[in-house]
Amino acid sequence: MASVDIVSVHKHFGTTHVIRGIDVAIADGEFCVLVGPSGCGKSTLLRMIAGLEEIGEGEIRIGGRVVNRVPPKARDVAMVFQNYALYPHMTVRDNMSFALMLAKTAKAEIARHVDRAAGILGLGDLLDRYPRQLSGGQRQRVAMGRAIVRDPQVFLFDEPLSNLDAKLRVAMRTEIRELHQRLKTTSIYVTHDQIEAMTMADTIVVMRDGIVEQTGAPLDLYDRPANTFVAGFIGSPTMNMLAGVARRDGASPRVSLAAGGDVLAPVATDDGREVLYGIRPEHLALGDPSSGLPGEVVVVEPTGADTQVVCRVGGQDLIAVLHDRVACRAGDRVGLRPDASRAHLFDRGSGARLAA
Repeated sequence: MASVDIVSVHKHFGTTHVIRGIDVAIADGEFCVLVGPSGCGKSTLLRMIAGLEEIGEGEIRIGGRVVNRVPPKARDVAMVFQNYALYPHMTVRDNMSFALMLAKTAKAEIARHVDRAAGILGLGDLLDRYPRQLSGGQRQRVAMGRAIVRDPQVFLFDEPLSNLDAKLRVAMRTEIRELHQRLKTTSIYVTHDQIEAMTMADTIVVMRDGIVEQTGAPLDLYDRPANTFVAGFIGSPTMNMLAGVARRDGASPRVSLAAGGDVLAPVATDDGREVLYGIRPEHLALGDPSSGLPGEVVVVEPTGADTQVVCRVGGQDLIAVLHDRVACRAGDRVGLRPDASRAHLFDRGSGARLAA
């Protein structure tokens, strides 16, 4: 195992500056998830750690050793790809042992490593099959097994679940997390799915346009997003944002909303400041139209455990997630009551969260 330090790293593709001075410190044994929209640079950064892309400026250190000019095979990392990258003409056993064979490892040692990995991943009965005889989930396990047998210092995962169906993705998320808890190997995982990031990570690095917007534990990012981008990216459904103006002319600070109505402000700020009032769907309650923000129900979406209700308030659609079943339907008038203790206030110009 080893720590990974990314220090002031830049990367250009021609005139395009895709990685712009990133600094990330990943502790020994940590499960770190790089998350962000497509094109934000997360996969490029992972490939730079692996040695598959050159570093323009800065340093990448693995276990304290600068690896900028170290070839991929000498970095002691193992990568699990999105498309599995299995050899179709080789059995599961041969796919898993191939890297050790190239390293001229003794046959008995290879067998020991393969059997151990197969036992961890439940592949013992599949070792003599070929990739074409396996399901998508089984192929992904083989790809993970091929990484495990190398016993690397760092595991790198490049969107490994994106080719699986929804149910299997949930199951594989659990398997990868259990694998990490068992092996305790430093792991860096790339995804654009914030649910994967929230459920799997010790630390999340949120990226946008080649920079890091915020780094922290999953619930820290959920509870204290640094800006509107992180607030909108972490959490599903996304946070509701309402434009307004901060007011301090009463006993309590409040926000006069452009959509109509006033709400208590979670923090005090300059009177007249243009702000965005953020409230997560799960922190909205429905009530009588005479209380809260008056709105009209547009869509009711029961999901079983929860009910999502889309309401139109002053021409803007807000989503409420309710943990009880509701009797309302499209066209009903309701009042939306935000939980002021769970609300957020952002500067409308910079997007930065305003803290107490």
